[in-house]
Amino acid sequence: MGSIEKLQTSPQVFWHTGAVTAHERLQQLGQQAATVWLTGLSGAGKSTLAYALERRLCSEGRLAYVLDGDNLRHHLNSDLGFTSRDRRENIRRSAEVARLLNDAGLIVICAFISPLRSDRELARTIIGPDNFIETYVSTPCAICEERDPKGLYQKARAGLIPEFTGISAPYEVPLEPALALDTEQLTIDQACTRLLQHLGPRLR
Repeated sequence: MGSIEKLQTSPQVFWHTGAVTAHERLQQLGQQAATVWLTGLSGAGKSTLAYALERRLCSEGRLAYVLDGDNLRHHLNSDLGFTSRDRRENIRRSAEVARLLNDAGLIVICAFISPLRSDRELARTIIGPDNFIETYVSTPCAICEERDPKGLYQKARAGLIPEFTGISAPYEVPLEPALALDTEQLTIDQACTRLLQHLGPRLR
């Protein structure tokens, strides 16, 4: 399930390799590219943590960029719904964008519910295991529902949102995440610090 689906391309389309190596970008930017993949329930604090980490990294002179699941559905993935097939395609496209940004030398912070292990494994395969940092924002469902910043849990309980993760659709907990961060127990600043410590060896 974790393999990359073979997409049909025109025989006239070729992959072009640039003349700038990853090592040259590392020397120029003083950082090794990575994708921090934040996964967890709606309301767990993924987006808040992603933007806070981006702010901390940029304040330290690092090049970082957030790919937020909701934002990408406004434009790049606006043609996708919430079927299993569409959710997988949403993850595939987003991971491809993250990979390109990593190729440019950036630290990418992704905030996606991405409830299925197979979809997260697909993202890992596309991005590359050396650059993929799976981070489980492990805030309990009860706390996420209590926060309910978008009013989604209330709608899901009322039957207005079918297949809602954590209520009527499953969330598969990461088996071996690089980090697990519970925003009920940690402040956003503390969670950011743990992520920065994990990224430390990549930052010169």
